[in-house]
Amino acid sequence: MRVIGSRLLSLLPVLFGLCLLSFALLALVPGDPVTAMLGMEADPAAVATLRAKFALDQPLPVRFIAWFGHVLIGDLGRSIQTGRPVTATVLTALVPTLQLGLAALVVSLCIAIPAGIIAAARRNSAADMAVSIMALTGLSLPSFWLGILLIVALSIRLPLLPSSGYVPVLTDPLEALRHIILPALTLGAGMAAATMRMTRAAMLDVLSMDYIRTARAKGLSRRRVVWRHALRNALLPVVTLVGLQLGQLLGGVVITESVFAWPGIGKLTVDAIFARDYPVVQGAILVTATLFVLTNLATDLLYTVLDPRLRVRR
Repeated sequence: MRVIGSRLLSLLPVLFGLCLLSFALLALVPGDPVTAMLGMEADPAAVATLRAKFALDQPLPVRFIAWFGHVLIGDLGRSIQTGRPVTATVLTALVPTLQLGLAALVVSLCIAIPAGIIAAARRNSAADMAVSIMALTGLSLPSFWLGILLIVALSIRLPLLPSSGYVPVLTDPLEALRHIILPALTLGAGMAAATMRMTRAAMLDVLSMDYIRTARAKGLSRRRVVWRHALRNALLPVVTLVGLQLGQLLGGVVITESVFAWPGIGKLTVDAIFARDYPVVQGAILVTATLFVLTNLATDLLYTVLDPRLRVRR
């Protein structure tokens, strides 16, 4: 618990820097949200009234201090376009993104871990070559192109799955599963390619170590040596990569969400940028960055579970 507490305290300056950076970057973006709402021919008095309502007539330091003070109590302001609380808007969009990210992670791990282990255990075999080709293909395919191919193949040519849309899990679990398969495959394929290569490389390093040769010399079966002795020690770099991928996934699903009309935080951010809805953009950036930081923290803490030596060092 002491380690977790110290790490959480060390995150506070990072989160403050994220708040400051996101606010400063949006302040430099050209365009006026009030003009975007009222139009170029709007009455100057109406423009001034609306700017005062959203505190856009105040100096930047004053606006930042006021905004940051509300952030500390969980209030991210109100949307300029809709008037809804930004916190509720962002959290509503975050739920579909989390569902999609976790589904893509499951798809990635189910493909990458077994394939990487098989490729390492049978180095330079036909299986190893097939896995390498799969990984190279997955890294080379753009996500939007793969998504369109999946829609054409599994929604148009073979009408097995819906091509777009989102259904809440609590409303209809089976229909929600059908809607999430295609976007999860689209995101999971790219993640699986990188994780597959990392798993193979890590397993090859571990399989060449002395204790693995000792285990083989004792007469342990190949399956036991690979899955029980080698895999756990090879997972550390894989966990690092997966943690980074998951953090990037939460904020980088804009293209996939647009292709499949998935109402997640990526699509919300893009729509808010075009509408010059700065409070929503700031809230979405802050929530996404916070999740990225917390994901890295969880990854770091997971190291102590996989490698007990790290508990002693800390």
